[in-house]
Amino acid sequence: MARHLRNLWDLDSTGISQVIDRAVQLKAAIRRGEAPPVFAGRVLGLLFEKPSLRTRTSFEVGMFRLGGSAISLSHSEVGLGKREPVADVARVFSSYVDAIVVRTFDHDNVLNLAASSAVPVINGLCDRFHPCQILADLLTVQEAKGRVAGLKVAWVGDGNNVCHSWMIAAAQMGFELRVATPKGFEPDPEILAKCLDHRPGSVRCDSDPRGMVDDVDVVVTDVWVSMGQEKEAAERRRLFADYQVNRDLMSCARGDAILLHCLPAHRGDEVTAELIDGPQSLAWEEAENRLYAQSALLDRIFGAVDRVEHV
Repeated sequence: MARHLRNLWDLDSTGISQVIDRAVQLKAAIRRGEAPPVFAGRVLGLLFEKPSLRTRTSFEVGMFRLGGSAISLSHSEVGLGKREPVADVARVFSSYVDAIVVRTFDHDNVLNLAASSAVPVINGLCDRFHPCQILADLLTVQEAKGRVAGLKVAWVGDGNNVCHSWMIAAAQMGFELRVATPKGFEPDPEILAKCLDHRPGSVRCDSDPRGMVDDVDVVVTDVWVSMGQEKEAAERRRLFADYQVNRDLMSCARGDAILLHCLPAHRGDEVTAELIDGPQSLAWEEAENRLYAQSALLDRIFGAVDRVEHV
């Protein structure tokens, strides 16, 4: 197993499956009030340049529930790469904690932290990838469908960081991902090429949302305007108008298809209130599953560290 989680390529298909299986176990134990203290004595450090509800809360609660603790520092406190070089922050912070989660804009910050850190670094979100979100999404899909491999999944909207991580998951986990984006908002071609090299046919891209959603098992969407893109909001809403997940588009999917959204949701933009708050939506289960998937990821990472330390 790779030391860090910079993106989902750092976990192979076996590793992803093991994280999901462990998440199922931890979810059951936590809900029974029998959370095992597997993180006793561990401290997780969080460096956040971006605001966060789900990422910060799920990591901190996971640490606390399983016997550990967490400390969170904001951009104003650290000034990653501005107040101090990223490498210096990594050297200092990693001398205090057992693992680091970073939520940042620039993917290079993730890479530079990992290169200089004495402890594992987890990408909690950057402008290029969001691997932790997809671990929770795959857990949600497995719970709803009983499997991940062999399914058809449609991504509708911007070819963004979450889309990139879904693409990598498709290449690794044996399901088909159909990506529907307006022209000019397609996913990164280098990431697409790597996915198709890993498993030909795993990802298809097109500008036709109805064609991509036809007969799929899962529909996934995300906001049209991400943090840092606020000046583009009006133009994006115009260009993405045909990519709203509504009753008409969802009717193209299988009758038992589920809807996922990593949140926050902008009702009336990328999704209607009828859909996000309706019976096909598992967005709330998906959000809760961040807690269990990330706890399972930490359990795996800490276990790997122990094996190295005890050699």
